[in-house]
Amino acid sequence: MFQLGKTIVSEEIIENDFVCNLSACKGACCVEGEAGAPLEAAETEILREIYPKVRPYLRPEGITAIEQQGTYVKGSDGDWETPLVNNKECAYVTFSDNGTALCGLEQAAKDGVTDWVKPVSCHLYPVRVREYTELTAVNYHKWQICDPACGLGAELQVPVYKFVKEALVRKFGQEWYEELEKVAGEHLRP
Repeated sequence: MFQLGKTIVSEEIIENDFVCNLSACKGACCVEGEAGAPLEAAETEILREIYPKVRPYLRPEGITAIEQQGTYVKGSDGDWETPLVNNKECAYVTFSDNGTALCGLEQAAKDGVTDWVKPVSCHLYPVRVREYTELTAVNYHKWQICDPACGLGAELQVPVYKFVKEALVRKFGQEWYEELEKVAGEHLRP
């Protein structure tokens, strides 16, 4: 672990490789698990505001789940998260013709309907962020369903922190990311 400003960062985001391999995993991270995508408090209001615009991008099952549960829910851990369809996939998930899970929020943003891509927790994955009173922990989350992404990342030699660069800059800023790059360069030096 090392400290960057008010963050404590795991070396694992520098030492491990990762590139999403959607053709192999079919977006399982949006379907598997026991909870919806973690949401920051400010994101709950964004979801409420943009829902009418993203609704046309969603499946009927997702719309039903959102209209019954709300655009966000409080999880069993007390944190905000996206609602689920039948305790399975995220309510904002759509599926391609080959069964790959895709994000309706992201598609709406790509089409210019909204300017908000998706929850930062989804954008950051496989990096997980946990806020504490004084510091924020930045960790690498290993999940078996992402083994193909680890393999592709190793093949392409793309470390986790480079794969999620845009999301890290979104969350912590460009200056923070540049500091991370310096630390990574020193850490990986033989």
